Amino acid sequence: MALDTESFELLLATVQRFVRERLVPAENHLEEFDEVPADIIADMKDMGLFGLTVPEEYGGIGLSVSQEVLVNYELGRTAAAFRSVFGTNIGIGSQGILMDGTPEQKAEYLPRVASGELVMSFALTEPDAGTDAASLKTRAELNGDHYVLNGTKRYITNAPRAGAFTLMARTGGSGAGGISAFIVPADTPGLKLGKKDKKMGQRGTMTCDVILEDARVPAANIIGGVPGQGFKTAMKVLDRGRLNISAVSCGAASRILDEASAYARDRKQFGKPIGEFQLIQAMLADSQAELLAGWSLVQDVARRFDAKASPSTSDPDVSMRVSCAKLFATEMVGRVADRGVQIHGGAGYINEYVVERFYRDVRLLRLYEGTTQVQQLIVGRQLLKGN
Repeated sequence: MALDTESFELLLATVQRFVRERLVPAENHLEEFDEVPADIIADMKDMGLFGLTVPEEYGGIGLSVSQEVLVNYELGRTAAAFRSVFGTNIGIGSQGILMDGTPEQKAEYLPRVASGELVMSFALTEPDAGTDAASLKTRAELNGDHYVLNGTKRYITNAPRAGAFTLMARTGGSGAGGISAFIVPADTPGLKLGKKDKKMGQRGTMTCDVILEDARVPAANIIGGVPGQGFKTAMKVLDRGRLNISAVSCGAASRILDEASAYARDRKQFGKPIGEFQLIQAMLADSQAELLAGWSLVQDVARRFDAKASPSTSDPDVSMRVSCAKLFATEMVGRVADRGVQIHGGAGYINEYVVERFYRDVRLLRLYEGTTQVQQLIVGRQLLKGN
């Protein structure tokens, strides 16, 4: 699926203007009050941002992956919390339903996701199962026509906003094959939320624990209707999510580079702008080269993702390339942010400057949806398999 070229160009221009005129000016409010203003969320719904990846038949816009990464590049140029309001919803929160859900599940949930009526979150990580997702301990025991869920999920993005969760629980034995993916409404009796996490950065984003104590969920809420397929669903969902994090990383790097370049033009030392000093120019040049390399990689992998036989199928080569993109792009933006702070000197350590905020915000990108080290393992193992 993809939006026609003319409509997409109009959408992209609208997003660019929205970022420039609405979101960037609201960054100070976000930093001070740790919240996304309600009027901005309403504008996002009106723009259709909650339905970017939902097919048109379910009330969404239906972007291809190649189009989605372009939009996320632009959204990466402002504070991460703005995209987080709807990004998890249309990404890992609902992609499992889109990729593997039954026709009934798609018809019930996707239109409400697209309108923004329903915010969905993705609940995989646990206190003892983060990187080793196949060892998760949350259990789902069949009781009549319901499953009874018990366990705790940790660091769940948008959990305080969520109306439902794509939640992984163990319905069978050990390992990946015993995991199923459930649609769990947030108002399910026995489901409660932990306290909101206080984080290093990404002010305005919301994460907390999701605690399940004898939470009863209809058996019909297993995504796809077949137990034991949840781990496969999660990995497919994460592929697309990781590629979009890579695009966000490139957008963030471009904003940091703009801020650093402007500062280098304006700030004077020894009687001239610091941008005239070659060591400053070298840091800017390294950042530009790495940004262009990362962005080229992301766009290439997005095209390959779109060329797959079906978005719901898994392609080991594409998955490996997705991991390459996330590995490179998220590490790249960390280096760009570090140079941005360095170019600002002491001012770069002061909160009122954008680079200090981005420096904290982008650090998370190397951790969630698979750490850099996990991406290295995926790439290395795929290469060792040979052709």
